Amino acid sequence: MKMKKSFVALCLTAGLFAAAPGVSFADVNIVPQNTTAAPAIPASALQQLSWTPVDQSKTQTTELATTGQRLNVAGISGPVAAYSVPANIGELTLTLSSEVNKQTSVFAPNVLVLDQNMSPAAYFPSSFFTYQEPGVMSADRLEGVMRLTPALGQQKIYLLVFTTENDLRQTTKLMDPAKSYAKGTGNAVPDIPDPIARHVTEGVVKLKVKTSSGSSVLVGPLFGSSGPGPVTVGNTAAPATAYSAPAAAPAAVAAAPASAPASAAKSEPMLNDTESYFNQAIKQAAAKGDIDKALKLLNEAERLGSTSARKTFISSVKGKG
Repeated sequence: MKMKKSFVALCLTAGLFAAAPGVSFADVNIVPQNTTAAPAIPASALQQLSWTPVDQSKTQTTELATTGQRLNVAGISGPVAAYSVPANIGELTLTLSSEVNKQTSVFAPNVLVLDQNMSPAAYFPSSFFTYQEPGVMSADRLEGVMRLTPALGQQKIYLLVFTTENDLRQTTKLMDPAKSYAKGTGNAVPDIPDPIARHVTEGVVKLKVKTSSGSSVLVGPLFGSSGPGPVTVGNTAAPATAYSAPAAAPAAVAAAPASAPASAAKSEPMLNDTESYFNQAIKQAAAKGDIDKALKLLNEAERLGSTSARKTFISSVKGKG
């Protein structure tokens, strides 16, 4: 059974950036939305996983040998790590790293991003996670930084971390500690061979989440998009009296939390001048590639009673694609 593919938009690009001089960059040709390159995972298999909550207060560390989960799916080798991340805190910067162990081996991570309804939204293959030299507070590692913007109305998104059969046939070239020390002290770098780390099915994976701004990948269906019903994990439906969503809203938005107040939707129509102001602001934000701002403007406009902001948002974002 092939996974359902969400309609997603690329907000410029997925960002992989350096925090210090000397870090390498991921393959610039990676297109995160190409989820067809990921292993096909049945929805039933995804539902059976335990998804570890991750927040901004700490780095989540997973030792795959002891706490990893098994997912018997063709193309995936060894244990996997499964995380749930808050999707209602704005744009996200996710830093995922896999440390080289004392046996000179390393887990080569792949990350499949799923939206709130467990539909695949983005895929970051192992080539996205590049070798980083050891620092004062960090070890040799494979690391990548993913910037994601959850579509409005979602409460959670999900990250599945795994390695593949093809990854296990590859290796990573490290930097010899003597070379690293020489570079750090400004001395001549010795001409000695670098160690080679083999790729294995187990390792230590660390995930850090923080909010950010800038170019990113929009995770989740755009407003007004259509497609087969996604797999829903947990009860997201609200009582009929809790929230009155606009007719064009997708399920992810219409299914508001049960605690949403009855006044969440405004019944009075918006004044023409105010409507024009918000529509223009949405167009300008989309033209600049700032989809997160455009989403926020849409949300505020509809809260005030706009009837055209949604159509403006959809046409503006599609125009960017």
